Amino acid sequence: MTDPVPAQLAPYNVKVRAGRKYFWCACGRSRQQPFCDGSHGGTGITAMQWTAAADGEIWFCGCKRTANAPLCDGSHERA
Repeated sequence: MTDPVPAQLAPYNVKVRAGRKYFWCACGRSRQQPFCDGSHGGTGITAMQWTAAADGEIWFCGCKRTANAPLCDGSHERA
């Protein structure tokens, strides 16, 4: 398995809609960050499905080191 690549050392602020499914890029290789575009092929890493519980703004992890995937837990500040 290949290690994830940090897409950026900050989270992505995204407006989400209740009930909608989002596929977070866990590998860091997607060109459509923070979402998956299939670039993980051959890495052994797959996208993570996340469903919004309510409408609002969410901070998706950009450094790919979060312990609370797919949401930011501040790990980028310790990188």
